Amino acid sequence: MLTTLRIRNLALVTDLTLELPPGFIAITGETGAGKSIIIGALNLLLGERADRTLIRSGEEACSVEAVFDLGPAESRIKTVLDSYGIEPTGSGQLLLKRTFTVAGTNRQYVNGSPTTLQALAAIGEWLVDVHGPHDHRSLLHPNRQLAILDAFGNHGKHLDACADAVRKLAKIQAEKAALVMDEQEHARQLDLLRFQVREIEEARLRPGEDEEVAEAYRRAQNAARIVQLGRSALGILDEDENSISAQAGAVGRFLKELVRIDSGAEAIFAAHEQFIAGLSELQSALARYVDLIDTDPAQLASIEERFNLIQSLKRKYGSTIESILETGAQCRKRLETLEQREAELARLETEQQKLEDTLWQHCAELSAKRRRVIPQLAAAVSRELADLGFKQSRFEIQMQSLERNQVSAESAQRQIAQPSATGSDTVEFIFAPNPGEPPRPLRAIASSGEMARVMLALKTVLAAHDEIPVLMFDEVDANIGGETANAVGRKLRQIANHRQVFCITHLPQVAAAATAHFVVEKEVRAGRTVSTMRLLNPDEQLIELARMFGGQTEAARQHAAALIRQHKQKR
Repeated sequence: MLTTLRIRNLALVTDLTLELPPGFIAITGETGAGKSIIIGALNLLLGERADRTLIRSGEEACSVEAVFDLGPAESRIKTVLDSYGIEPTGSGQLLLKRTFTVAGTNRQYVNGSPTTLQALAAIGEWLVDVHGPHDHRSLLHPNRQLAILDAFGNHGKHLDACADAVRKLAKIQAEKAALVMDEQEHARQLDLLRFQVREIEEARLRPGEDEEVAEAYRRAQNAARIVQLGRSALGILDEDENSISAQAGAVGRFLKELVRIDSGAEAIFAAHEQFIAGLSELQSALARYVDLIDTDPAQLASIEERFNLIQSLKRKYGSTIESILETGAQCRKRLETLEQREAELARLETEQQKLEDTLWQHCAELSAKRRRVIPQLAAAVSRELADLGFKQSRFEIQMQSLERNQVSAESAQRQIAQPSATGSDTVEFIFAPNPGEPPRPLRAIASSGEMARVMLALKTVLAAHDEIPVLMFDEVDANIGGETANAVGRKLRQIANHRQVFCITHLPQVAAAATAHFVVEKEVRAGRTVSTMRLLNPDEQLIELARMFGGQTEAARQHAAALIRQHKQKR
C-alpha cells in the first residue's frame, strides 16, 4: 500500500505531505480544486513523461516522493528490482522519487539509487493500477481480456509452461536458421572459423599475461635510459669523489670523535650507523636492478612481437585475454556444429518437433481450463453488473482457439499459425447493457459510464486474484446516481478488503462508503492560489457530504448522516 506521498511545486501544490491509511480512501472537493493532483503525482512516479508546465509558476523544480509498504507484492517487486540492479531496502518498503526542472533535467530514484524511467514504469506496473476517465480502454484489447480470464482462473503455471516452451522453440529456430545457408556461404564460414580458432589457440595465451607483457615491453623499450639513470644514481651514492658514501664516512668520523668527548652523543652516532646500513642496502639493491636490465635488441624485438600479437587479438576478439579465450571457445563450438551441419540440423529438427508437441499439449490443457472457467467469470461479472444498475444486461466471453497446422489468416504467404507465450486462444468480452439489444464486443460500446462500470465489476471479481496492491479510480462513478451510486461505493469498499483503493468522486453515496475521506481545497495565500488536501474527521466528513448533496441545508445534513450510519452498520 501507499503509506506516504509528498508533492512539492506540482501545479497548485506548494508542499504537501500525506500519510495514507489502508482501505478505501475517497477524495472529494469542489470542481477545479485539484483533486486529480494525486493521480498526476503517482503517474509521474510510475514513469509518465514529465511536462514542465506542471511545475508551479515561479519555481525552478518539482518533486514527488512516495513510500510503499509492499506486503505480499514484495517478492514480485524484488524480481523487478533485481532485473534493474536495484537493491531492496530489506524492510518491506519501497522508496520512489522523481524530480524535474524547468531546464528539462529529469532525475528518478528507487530506494535512493538513481535509475531510469523504464525502471520506474516496470516497477509501477506491479504497484499501482490507475483508472482515469479513459483508462478503462485497456479492457478493449484482447490480450488484456485474456489476462483477466487467466487471473480469474489462476492459470499462472500453465502460462509459464507455454511461455517456457515458446522461448525454447525460438532458440531452436534461431539455431536452425544459423545453419541454413548455401554451400558457398557454408565453406566461407568454415574457413573463417578455422582461421579464428587456429589464430587464438596458436597464441597460447595465459590469463593476466597481457599486463605482464605490457610491463615488460615498457621496460625493454626504456632499457637504455633505465640503465643510464641507475648508474648515475650509483655514481652519486658511491663512485664519485664527492659521493654520498664518502660524505657519510666523513660525518661518521666527526661523530665518533664527538662520542669520545661526550657519551651523550651515542644515540646520534647509532642513528648514523643505521643510515650507513640503509645506504649500503640501497646501493646493493640498485646495483642488482641495473644488472638485471637487458638491453639486447633481440630481447626487445621478441617482447615487442608478443605485445603486438596480444594487442592484435584484442582488437579482433575481445578487450581482455579472458574474453579472447571465450571467443575462441565459441568459435570452436560453432566450427564443430558447422562441420556436422546435417547431423546438427537433424538433431534440431527432432528437438523442435518434440517441443512443438509439448507446446501444443500445454496449449490444449490451458484452453480446456479457460473454457471451464469462462462461464464462472461471465456469471460473476454479470452479478456485479446487476448490482451496478445493469439489471437485465448480458455479459459473455467468446473464445477462439488455433488448431495445429492452421494457416494464419493474417499472413499473405499461407504461413502456419503458431501459439504465443499466452497459448493458442483469443478471447472477446461481449456485453449487452440493455434488454432487447444483441451482445456486442466491448470495443463497440460508446458510453464511458457503461465501460467504467464493466471495469469496476471486473475489478470486484478479480480483487482476490489481482496482485497489484494499489488501485486508483478517477470518475468511475460518471453518469450514474441513486442506488447505483450506493452499489459503486459498496463495490469499492469490497475491493478495499484486498487492496488499498483510492477514488476521486463527486458522489456522496460513494464517498460515504470510504474508510478514510480526504478533501481537496483551494485557497489564496499571499496573493497566490494553493491546493491542499487533508483527512476529514467525522464532523468534517458530515459537512463535506452535505455539500456534495447540494449545500448546507438541514435536509442535506440529514441525508449525509443517514448515509454515514448506514455504512457504519455494514462495517
